[in-house]
Amino acid sequence: MPVDVRARVVANTRLSPDYNVVALAAPDIAAGCRPGQFVMVKPGRGHDPLLRRPFSVFEILRNPSGIDGFSLLSKRIGVTTSLLYDLEPGDVVECLGPLGRSFDLVDPPRDAWLVAGGVGLAPFAAAAEDLVARGTRTTLFYGARSARELFYLDWFSSRGVEIVTATEDGSHGDRGHVTIPLERALGRARGELTMYACGPEPMLAAVSAVAARHGRTCQVSVERVMGCGMGGCYSCVIPVREDGGPPHYVRSCIHGPVFDGASIVWEYRRAG
Repeated sequence: MPVDVRARVVANTRLSPDYNVVALAAPDIAAGCRPGQFVMVKPGRGHDPLLRRPFSVFEILRNPSGIDGFSLLSKRIGVTTSLLYDLEPGDVVECLGPLGRSFDLVDPPRDAWLVAGGVGLAPFAAAAEDLVARGTRTTLFYGARSARELFYLDWFSSRGVEIVTATEDGSHGDRGHVTIPLERALGRARGELTMYACGPEPMLAAVSAVAARHGRTCQVSVERVMGCGMGGCYSCVIPVREDGGPPHYVRSCIHGPVFDGASIVWEYRRAG
């Protein structure tokens, strides 16, 4: 069950002028969180923003005797993300979670491929740690605008995760979108594998299409605006098709945010 806490900021690591990672002391939330789930957060005490906003849980913060809390990876875009960027240790953030449907992580001998676009890296720190603990061979395909927006590479590689990158300006890895090295690798892959993706929805649609062409399963974590995070406001609906039936809408906060990429109707107006 989700819990509602006022979490103290332990640290705020500013990775760039726009990206940061906030560590929060919220062990009650972290202890029940599974990779791919999210929290609804509100920094500050004013009315702007009025509502909480959803963020994937990035890392589960542990100590030798247990769990301390979790972290959030954020990109400064609007009011909430600007407030998160400006937080200092000792500040308080209202947090509700964990919420939503998590990834269905695989065990050996099946491999796991994580596909991240920009801030879509957010659910994959916790996922990678879980997968590595299972002994699952894990690869991260990570795309960004430039090398300056590729973060935590050493963190993932130190845990045994293989990293493949692509940048739009060609400053690190392939030049172009992350689907370029992904499709090349899928063309060579012969063993069993499951893909997991998070990022902008056009990227998720492209990754799902690549997975379908190669007959691979792909779980996607969608980024939708959510007013409540618990299914009450219907602000996060997404069109899906199940068992060959007609498209219909479901709430991504409770049916997701993780979906089978093949079930989402990415271009609803062209469906049916």
